[in-house]
Amino acid sequence: MQLKDKTAAITGAASGIGLECAKILLENGARVVLVDRDADKLAQLTDELGANALALELDLLDPAQVSDLGRRIEETAGPLDIFHANAGAYVGGDVAEGDPDVWDRVLNLNVNAAFRSVHAVLPQMIERGTGDILFTSSVAGVIPVKWEPIYTASKYAVQAFLHTTRQQVSRHGIRMGAVLPGPVVTALIDSWPEAKKEEALANGSLMQPREVAECVLFMLTRPRGVVVRDLVILPNSVEL
Repeated sequence: MQLKDKTAAITGAASGIGLECAKILLENGARVVLVDRDADKLAQLTDELGANALALELDLLDPAQVSDLGRRIEETAGPLDIFHANAGAYVGGDVAEGDPDVWDRVLNLNVNAAFRSVHAVLPQMIERGTGDILFTSSVAGVIPVKWEPIYTASKYAVQAFLHTTRQQVSRHGIRMGAVLPGPVVTALIDSWPEAKKEEALANGSLMQPREVAECVLFMLTRPRGVVVRDLVILPNSVEL
């Protein structure tokens, strides 16, 4: 029960990495606010996960809703100790053949919504002099991946925001870090060609969300004087 009496909030928590992170934090004693736009799935999950799992329906592509995120979390669960900006979208492919309207949605979710959500929860953490803020970034945020330039650009932006903001808020007792996974079995790879997915599953170059969640738990349970700023996790067979 390493996180007993802690309150966490996770965006994009109705599936994939977000859901596995919610589960592992609950297992370790935290109260967890699952933030997602899928109200039906949230209702189902909070019934399944127990009294310490709380639902917050919110559309991260609506700036007004995101700006109100901090207040709504505290209304739902009280003072916030841990915020995990996990929600994201994916697009791959050649730039010359891409759809800029799709790019806008990916960039709005991966960059604008993530930054706005951190802005929404930081003042309360600064006032209390403690807190943890995590991002689900990607190995594509530190190594340019040629088949996903827009997604790579969004994660480079996340890394830049994290590193600079961390330097601003560390004096307030706030830790900031990112977990940077390689390919994970989530809805984000639904757009992959079926042959590529089958090959990746067969050769062991895809990870399970639980493996990422275990890294997040490790980051959150370090002594307060230690921050894991970036934690890269890859399938052993991936050559990056």
